[in-house]
Amino acid sequence: MSDIVEKTLTALPGLFLQNQPGGGPAAAKASFSSRLGSLVRGITALTSKHEEEKLIQQELSSLKATVSAPATTLKMMKECMVRLIYCEMLGYDASFGYIHAIKLAQQGNLLEKRVGYLAVSLFLHESHELLLLLVNTVVKDLQSTNLVEVCMALTVVSQIFPREMIPAVLPLIEDKLQHSKEIIRRKAVLALYKFHLIAPNQVQHIHIKFRKALCDRDVGVMAASLHIYLRMIKENSSGYKDLTGSFVTILKQVVGGKLPVDFNYHILLQVLQKYILLLYLTMILTISAIFIFLSLAILFECVHTVYSIYPKSELLEKAAKCIGKFVLSPKINLKYLGLKALTYVIQQDPTLALQHQMTIIECLDHPDPIIKRETLELLYRITNAQNVTVIVQKMLEYLHQSKEEYVIVNLVGKIADVLVLNTVDTYAPDNAWFIQTMNAVFSVGGDVMHPDIPNNFLRLLAEGFDDETEDQQLRLYAVQSYLTLLDMENVFYPQRFLQVMSWVLGEYSYLLDKETPAEVIAKLYKLLMNDSVSSETKTWLIAAVTKLTPQAHSSDTVERLIHEFTISLDTCMRQHAFELKHLHENVELMKSLLPVDRSCEDLAVDASLSFLDGFVAEGLSQGAAPYKPHHQRQEEKLSQEKGNFSWICVKLESYFITQVLSLVPISFPDPHPALTLHPLKGPSICCFPLCVHVFSSCSSHFYVRACNIWFSVPALIC
Repeated sequence: MSDIVEKTLTALPGLFLQNQPGGGPAAAKASFSSRLGSLVRGITALTSKHEEEKLIQQELSSLKATVSAPATTLKMMKECMVRLIYCEMLGYDASFGYIHAIKLAQQGNLLEKRVGYLAVSLFLHESHELLLLLVNTVVKDLQSTNLVEVCMALTVVSQIFPREMIPAVLPLIEDKLQHSKEIIRRKAVLALYKFHLIAPNQVQHIHIKFRKALCDRDVGVMAASLHIYLRMIKENSSGYKDLTGSFVTILKQVVGGKLPVDFNYHILLQVLQKYILLLYLTMILTISAIFIFLSLAILFECVHTVYSIYPKSELLEKAAKCIGKFVLSPKINLKYLGLKALTYVIQQDPTLALQHQMTIIECLDHPDPIIKRETLELLYRITNAQNVTVIVQKMLEYLHQSKEEYVIVNLVGKIADVLVLNTVDTYAPDNAWFIQTMNAVFSVGGDVMHPDIPNNFLRLLAEGFDDETEDQQLRLYAVQSYLTLLDMENVFYPQRFLQVMSWVLGEYSYLLDKETPAEVIAKLYKLLMNDSVSSETKTWLIAAVTKLTPQAHSSDTVERLIHEFTISLDTCMRQHAFELKHLHENVELMKSLLPVDRSCEDLAVDASLSFLDGFVAEGLSQGAAPYKPHHQRQEEKLSQEKGNFSWICVKLESYFITQVLSLVPISFPDPHPALTLHPLKGPSICCFPLCVHVFSSCSSHFYVRACNIWFSVPALIC
């Protein structure tokens, strides 16, 4: 079977280039395979990411020069597009070729146009500005008499198309619903489904045509229309009850086996699937002795399928045995697939991965970072109480070496998941190891880690476990560890780590025997005066000092802190400082408000403020005004302003002036009014015998005459 597939793949280059001049099988294979094939073989033979980047950059430089050359033919451009697609697939930027992909879709023959459309659909997204250049080409192809061109245009419309240009093609696609060819009708329905997803308001008027597509004589068109109705019924189930009969009829056809044979693949019995897979795995194990990449690719998909369907022990054992062919391979790609397959194995039966455990450990020393990363992912999934120390240590070593933010965030999350989201009794050997490991995670992860990690760690410390003595020892060790870290000079800690330290020291410093709360406050104050500490972290530190103040009884450090931050320019820190100042005046009140070790107690919040009912009743009895909502106060204020404005309006006698003198330069909007001012219509105000205000509609100023001198003043003055 693999020979047949290989022969098919060998013939594909000839099919791609069969319409080109001189495009015989040999010439086509030499043209297509010699460049794309050599690129694929070259990348496969590499042993590191750095070598891959170097090779791809050389390839992209060569492609950029080729596509920009005036002598490049459309045939050469098509080959370049295929290689650009492969480079983009590997994650490298090939944006210089986007415009050439659009040109190829516009100018080429059928085969070249197909490659151009394919490249555009893979390169661009729906909001890309270059996509507008493809609209005219799509419109032209939709009007073509060539079925292939119409299919290509409908395909690209159903994949990516700018929302604002939907009206340009919508009438053409509606006409295609009446096309004689079922493939055109089906693609038109899929295109309209895409429009319904991105702009449902623009396709509401063609729901009748959707209903006709549901009753289409072709099963493919009917199946395509079901996608639209599935979404619309989820949004508004009551609006399509009249279609229940049609849906039942379709269901009867499916159950009764009345559909064409092409649609019967999904009713294959699961038992038959298992035996087919078992037979195929046995066959692959026999024929893959010659180590054919194609057979191994099919083998990997079989292994994936085995662990995706209902598990069968015989199939699982066969699949686990097949994985050895991947993980033992010197090829990086095959080793990666083997590690990936092992992740499927351990999800069903972790014991099946034990036969490969030595190979997994060896992969940790592999020079390729992708292999290391996948190995760490596999180790994370098999972590238990026996191997947690070794696995976490390997993760921390890789974490210290990594410079990529994504890798740091991902790995920090995995370590925290192992230590924090699981019980300490099960995974951590002792308190010291747990706290030291989390300190390393906070130090390396820094401020890029997810906020839930420090929050979950603090919740774990606060809630504890069933053993109160063990909980107190864990908290005490955390406090001692953080005080030791704060004593170190010239050491920078991430802001989130400092916030964790401040919370723990504020809550659990009472557990210390040797150091007093006043000494802890002094260390927090020293950190508070550090310029490298952010404003948010300083609020955490002030909150910690506030919690420790009632335990310290009297402290000069607290007085200095209050004096320093009550005049701070930062509003939040000034607020915290004033709260500390007023609470510090009544120590007994502070002790009742900030009790020791009560962070997990639920607070009863009276949202209705019923404790103020007596105060409100007393105020109302003494003549106080009742409370009015904000919107009611605004409405009363506006109505009052309108009333005040209406009663002060008076009529002025007619006047003319031929010269305007201004104490402040008058700024008129265009067009400028004439210098001769006639009596202006509108409200006018007389607020002083020598001062006459006339409202002008041409600016936001009043024009004032006092002692026959005219000048402009802002309207707000009056």
